[in-house]
Amino acid sequence: MKYKCLLLDHDDTVVASTEAIHYPSLIAYFEDYKPHFLGKYSFEEFILKNFDPGVLEFFHGELGMSDEEMALEDKYWKDFVATRIPTAYEGIAGIISEFRTRGGIIGVASHSYEEYIRRDYEHNSLPLPDCIYGWDLPREHRKPSPFTVLDICRRYSIEPSEVLVVDDLKPGYDMARAAGADFAAAGWAYNVPRIEEFMRKNCDYYLTSVAELSDLLFG
Repeated sequence: MKYKCLLLDHDDTVVASTEAIHYPSLIAYFEDYKPHFLGKYSFEEFILKNFDPGVLEFFHGELGMSDEEMALEDKYWKDFVATRIPTAYEGIAGIISEFRTRGGIIGVASHSYEEYIRRDYEHNSLPLPDCIYGWDLPREHRKPSPFTVLDICRRYSIEPSEVLVVDDLKPGYDMARAAGADFAAAGWAYNVPRIEEFMRKNCDYYLTSVAELSDLLFG
């Protein structure tokens, strides 16, 4: 195989979660704590904020949330997510299994917590990743930092050119570019023209379906 490591984002790449869980969680948080924001952000607008500048910058910057408010929102989100498990995209389990069978390394680089990533993999009967880099990391090591790619290369004695990052959002793209890894845009979760336009123009691959990822890796 061209790639020795498949580095997967989690939300909206492996599991369908933002529209079903994360966006409703934000709206519920607004209802309880920030009612003046209700009606201001559609699902597409929320996705665009996650795309660029990223969720942390969106909360701290545009929403003007303090560290204390961020801690409350994080607890609120955790309580919300703890009772809701997203569904994996059809075909993703087969890709993970086949890639590992062929000797590949499966990594996860996500802005979700490791405990929820593991739970989602187990619930959806996905083979557990070899390594997970989630929101538990120090802020300076999370996407878009190249830390995850470089650390995987160090751990498994591979080169960044042997890593394929698969992600639906720009922080994953920025991470891959900063580390020197190839990037495939996961375009199967939602239809947001501005995101698709950027990804098609800048990424190594733009994939509209999970099947296209399989073709890229094994075709």
